[in-house]
Amino acid sequence: MPKRYWYVILTYVIMQISGAFVAPFIGLINIDRFTFTVWWSVCSFIAALVVILFLLKPDMKEGSVRSAAGVGNIILWSFLGVFLAYLAQIAAVIIESGVLGIKPGSENTMDIMEIARAAPIFILIPALIAPILEEVIFRKIIFGTMYKRTNFFIAAVASSVIFGLVHMDVFHLITYTAMGFVFAFLYVQTKRIIVPIIAHMSMNTITVIAQFNLDPEEMEKMMEQWEQIQTIIGG
Repeated sequence: MPKRYWYVILTYVIMQISGAFVAPFIGLINIDRFTFTVWWSVCSFIAALVVILFLLKPDMKEGSVRSAAGVGNIILWSFLGVFLAYLAQIAAVIIESGVLGIKPGSENTMDIMEIARAAPIFILIPALIAPILEEVIFRKIIFGTMYKRTNFFIAAVASSVIFGLVHMDVFHLITYTAMGFVFAFLYVQTKRIIVPIIAHMSMNTITVIAQFNLDPEEMEKMMEQWEQIQTIIGG
């Protein structure tokens, strides 16, 4: 793995844990903890994105692989990728809830939406910035490096499990793995990291907008209805 990739991963890790280091100093400025956390998150994500894009300049200058997808296929596979990701997510949720008895609904997503409703600027992270960082880290670097040494299945599983663990959502690892498989497939199929980025970004944006416009009580009713359906299916 090129040294710059390790720097990219280090930048991502520093961004993730930076909040814990600045939290003790919140009392020194005249701002409430929630507002500070939101703006620190947004600024740290943007800063990490800028640093990572700078570190990846050599990759951008290398140009694309000869067999890489053209503009038309990029658009096509990005569009199809959203549907494939949703289908994979639905299948994973059915397995988690119907077979393993795991309650549907990600706590990570719920927490993000609570913050987004209180501070809409926070939407920038899940809708735009996070998908770029995550696809670069988990698909281009981790999956891409492992894929060269092993095979698609091993590389996709390993990178997707790490992807799920980073989101601190252990109970929904199957969902993250299923989505990771789709994004890895898009990357391999097109040889363009921009394709899984667009698909991931589109999926997150659709989900955020849909949940942002739903009342929390309506969401709760939908979750109860889903559980009832699973009970009927499971007998």
